[in-house]
Amino acid sequence: GQAPSLPPGVSVKTQAVAPGELSAAAARRGAVTMLGGDEFISSPPRKTVRFGGTLTDILLKYDKGETTDFELLKHQLSDPDIKDAQIINWLHEFRASVAYLTKELEQLVSILLKLPWLRRSREVVEEYLGFLGNLVSAQTVHLRPCLRMIVSHFVPQYFFLSLDLSENFNTCHRALQTVARYVPSTPQFLMPILVENFPFINKSERTLECYVHNLLRVTVYLPTLRLQILELIIEKLLKLDVSTPQQDIEDAEETANNSDSEEKSTEEGLFDMEEDEERKGNKVVSSSSDRMAHPLAERLDILMTILFSYIKDVCHVDGKLDINNTKDLYRDLVSVFDKLILPTHASCHVQYFMFYICSFKLGLAEAFLDHLWKKLHDPNNPSVIRQTAGSYIGSFLARAKFIPVVTVKACLDLLVNWMHKYIDNQDTGANAYCDVALHGPFYSTCQAVFYTLIFRHKQLLDGNLRKGLSYLQSLNFERIVMCQLNPLKICIPSVVNLFAAITRKYQLVFCYTIIERNNRQFIPVVRSGTGGDLVQTCTNPLDSFFPFDPYMLKRSKKTIDPLYQFWEELSAEDLENLKKPIKKGTSEDEDDDFLKGETPQNDGVVGIAPNSYESNTRSPVSSIGSPPDCYNSIVSIQTVL
Repeated sequence: GQAPSLPPGVSVKTQAVAPGELSAAAARRGAVTMLGGDEFISSPPRKTVRFGGTLTDILLKYDKGETTDFELLKHQLSDPDIKDAQIINWLHEFRASVAYLTKELEQLVSILLKLPWLRRSREVVEEYLGFLGNLVSAQTVHLRPCLRMIVSHFVPQYFFLSLDLSENFNTCHRALQTVARYVPSTPQFLMPILVENFPFINKSERTLECYVHNLLRVTVYLPTLRLQILELIIEKLLKLDVSTPQQDIEDAEETANNSDSEEKSTEEGLFDMEEDEERKGNKVVSSSSDRMAHPLAERLDILMTILFSYIKDVCHVDGKLDINNTKDLYRDLVSVFDKLILPTHASCHVQYFMFYICSFKLGLAEAFLDHLWKKLHDPNNPSVIRQTAGSYIGSFLARAKFIPVVTVKACLDLLVNWMHKYIDNQDTGANAYCDVALHGPFYSTCQAVFYTLIFRHKQLLDGNLRKGLSYLQSLNFERIVMCQLNPLKICIPSVVNLFAAITRKYQLVFCYTIIERNNRQFIPVVRSGTGGDLVQTCTNPLDSFFPFDPYMLKRSKKTIDPLYQFWEELSAEDLENLKKPIKKGTSEDEDDDFLKGETPQNDGVVGIAPNSYESNTRSPVSSIGSPPDCYNSIVSIQTVL
């Protein structure tokens, strides 16, 4: 018999019938809805199927070696002009014949999986989803090809309009859930496919954005895969992050700003409307001012925005923080942090996922600090991991606005007590000398404490200056600074200089004699290069960095800025005040104004924010222009973990 190709709008749910039998079949089964007469006449001519018998007959013939009808069948299914009604007819028959679709017929199954089902009518989509369910439940040998087909649609196809994307992605996730319902082992087969299909980082922003968005959607209905999917995404984000050093981002922004100002003319804005219209269909809608000049930074910015949105959505139900969801996600993210972030040196942005989730509840921030502390003081951990944990503690305490002063003091007590015990054990032994290789974790802890004091000393002294000074004196910085291990020689000079200025002002310890002695003892390092020998002084022997240095990605920083303690530049007056020690008996009202308000930036070495880069160049990032909404820290200090 010949199966007609029906015009659009005709819904067929029966086996193919000959043209002469069409009206009879409709009357008999009630499964065909015809168009009006005029529409029918003006519709394109029908396509016919040229083979004899039912699908079962064809497959049985093929099994006996008769391939003619089978080849015609393959040709029909591969036809790019195949109509909705034909697809529905075929799928209906295939659903009844899945028992015959064994591994030997994987070529035919492959053609079925290439059918253009997504951009078809709702009837085609429903029939195809039913077919997928029948196929994988009867023939699990085809599970992997089915999963590959679904995942291939996680990125936009060239023939889809932006408006279609959301609906297509929804349908893909329905398909994946259908397969997972029939085959419980789907997650273990799916994960390698998700890894294989992850787009290269140089693919378009839109491709990466859609793929990551869809991966995160999978975690909602296949929760057993969440940890692995988060690992996969964060691993790719790290590659982007380390490929775009902070200096490269700054240079690209500066170049773009310079070229923008040079090119301003009467032509400005002519093409903006077209670009804006094009972007409206996309998930990330932004003005050109939000775009990053560095192409990899632009990709990273979009993906970090998606990750932050995901974290917020998972942790909040109906706008309220869900503690259980938050704790579960926190554990997964800490696991990823340990595996990927902690061993990666000098990433700039990706680690902020921990900063962000910890802002939801103080107990999470305290749990994270406790986790880092355990990494730091455990002698079984590699020295480099212990040092990095120290850097994270210092940077987190200094930069996280949501950490109250009571938690800062508790952490300082813990760190300083450990430092004093370390000095007790080392100061009289054979290793009581300045050596990064021997005492790296100790120096990293010293730097974390100095850095925290630089950012937090104003709060530590707030309210009651006498009580605050008494607390700082109890930390006994003098013993730490004067010990044989000589931490001021190893810590980054910008941190040492500011620490020295603050401790001198409050008469906690006088560091300058030691600093001058250390400067005289520095041995220049000679390095050969193409331009001849370069003599330089090693100013960062710890090779340390501050993981929560200012966040530079324009879109996603809007999430971070309200939570972030920016460095407030020192004016010339502030610097002068730092040189004057406070008088005995100073009243609380005469407290120093070291970090009072945003003061004009200056180029003095002491005035620049302590950061991972020992240079006199300032970061263009400052608190000016940050979102006006302020963050209210949670006062409860109950630990939730």
